[in-house]
Amino acid sequence: MAVTAAMIKELRNITGAGMSACKEVLVEADGNMEMAEKLLREKGLLAAAKKAGRIASEGLVDIFIADDSKRGAIVEVNSETDFVAKNDKFKIYVREVATFACNSNAKTLDEFLDEKWNNSNLTVKEELSQKIAVIGENLNIRRFERFETTGCLISYIHAGGKVGVMLELSCQKNPKIEELGKNICMQIAAMNPKFISRSDVSQEFIDKEKEILTQQAMNEGKPANIAEKMVAGRLNKELKEFCLLEQEYVKDNNLSIKQYIENVEKEIGQEISVLRFVRFETGEGLEKKDENFAQEVSKAMKN
Repeated sequence: MAVTAAMIKELRNITGAGMSACKEVLVEADGNMEMAEKLLREKGLLAAAKKAGRIASEGLVDIFIADDSKRGAIVEVNSETDFVAKNDKFKIYVREVATFACNSNAKTLDEFLDEKWNNSNLTVKEELSQKIAVIGENLNIRRFERFETTGCLISYIHAGGKVGVMLELSCQKNPKIEELGKNICMQIAAMNPKFISRSDVSQEFIDKEKEILTQQAMNEGKPANIAEKMVAGRLNKELKEFCLLEQEYVKDNNLSIKQYIENVEKEIGQEISVLRFVRFETGEGLEKKDENFAQEVSKAMKN
């Protein structure tokens, strides 16, 4: 398959890797995007690329949880500029979207956008168009997730809406549980785990990681027997980073998150389980528009 400039640009947007590296792996993968991303990892180029940052577009993440802590929703609404993301009208609108999502029955974003906005004659999508006209730049409700529980929901917003975490615990809310939940949410915001525990990790995921780590070791020139031991060690380290309960607790590096939870369980005499969590980071995976602050101000003033 012929590798096009559009394919190279798409892979760069997904991974943040350099144009030449993207072209090289796409050629090697005969245009297969998933294989090309895998090759970037095997060559050790993806980790370096991530440092350059692919979190780009502007906007806010917000969370609304009902007073009984049984229902909640997290949303991401994007704007073109950081200037608008800091605007009070935009902040109020994002909070309204989060509140609406908490009370919605929609399962998909399309269903959500087609619902009637707060008992008006407008759909959510039509109300969004109204806000675009008022605020003066393109806005997008990118995603939402809604939780309902018999336990309790706890949330955390970091950096004024750049990162949001919603957590479901098995127990009923009280001050100690709320403190624990906030701390775990902060952990998730900072360390971005992929799973709760190793039991949640699929064999498919493990096999894929082993394949990538094995190729990395072989590329380093290690013999097969040494590579096998290296892969086992690296996989174990990865899983400790990926699994929330095994992560080192950021507030006390002498404890894992599992040990921290166990300590609180002993203190309050109540069993505590992390049932699920969701973490949104504003603009993750989206390409940033190249526009400086002075241009943002000028554009906003014109509008």
